[in-house]
Amino acid sequence: MMSALLDSRRPLVAAPMAGGPSTPALARAVAAAGAFPFLAGGNAAPEALAAQIAEVRALGAGFGVNLFVLPPRPPDREAFAAYAAELAEEAAAHGVALDPVPREDDDRYGEKLALLQAQPVPVVSFTFSQPPREDVASLQEVGSTVLASVTSPAEARAAEARGVDGLVVQGPAAGGHSAVHDPSRTPDPIATPALVAQVAGASTLPVIGAGGVDGPSSVRAILEAGAQAVAVGTMLLRTTEAGTSPTHRAALADPRFTGTILTRAFTGRPARSLRNGFAERHDASAPTGYPAVHRLTGPLRRAAGAAGDAERLHLWAGTGWRSAPEGSASEVIDRLAAGL
Repeated sequence: MMSALLDSRRPLVAAPMAGGPSTPALARAVAAAGAFPFLAGGNAAPEALAAQIAEVRALGAGFGVNLFVLPPRPPDREAFAAYAAELAEEAAAHGVALDPVPREDDDRYGEKLALLQAQPVPVVSFTFSQPPREDVASLQEVGSTVLASVTSPAEARAAEARGVDGLVVQGPAAGGHSAVHDPSRTPDPIATPALVAQVAGASTLPVIGAGGVDGPSSVRAILEAGAQAVAVGTMLLRTTEAGTSPTHRAALADPRFTGTILTRAFTGRPARSLRNGFAERHDASAPTGYPAVHRLTGPLRRAAGAAGDAERLHLWAGTGWRSAPEGSASEVIDRLAAGL
């Protein structure tokens, strides 16, 4: 089956997973299985992203690159300082100090955009906010298909007005960061097929559905709701080719973790993680403010990951994490495609 939006034999997409899990090796395995791979440009240095693009381009298959759009949204300084003080004991457990002064940046958006304009890739997707219309047009002019991530019909209509070619409709069951455009809003609970149907009814653009995939039946449900393809992330986290950290990888199989939580505790933006001690202790008090909170907690989370401390690490996982297997990513794609 060929997706009209994406050059892939199967209507399956390897979602971009920033911070390490998305690797060229994962892209290679996914493409070999007939699905469409993405590289994660978010939180990556432009130089490192360029090297990954060059490696994946050599495969001769279609692929995409995802970028974060981070319009300035400074956090409340008083709330931020209070949160930094609250986390001091957590940081001290690993011998690190946290900076109480918020640090804002745009994830080097301009440099990454320039890279993709100069060295076009088949697909570029944006998340966290709306890309400027002129940026969308500039990528289309060099031959890239442009997608926008949305979490509601209203966001879908706004993205369509920017001139994008298609939508990635992310349900709240998805692991990792929510694509919600207003990070102070927690997405309403809704199953991905129902959200896909809502967005398909509100926009004329083709749709890719994401969130809550735990097997072939959920893939079929999202396709039947009107999606052209289904993006999967959590199901690939334990695969051989994923760059998932050892602490994160082990936690996904650890029976002591019994649920997930949509929380701002780790980064100041809603994100779904395994429910661990850090999330339990700080979810209620975490302020909105990405990337400032992300920068604040970064040293603690890196130290926790290196020490094997899963109780203080962001353990991104969608609601279907229990079904995420070990083995090759190509085997996961084959399983998810059963019956299509």
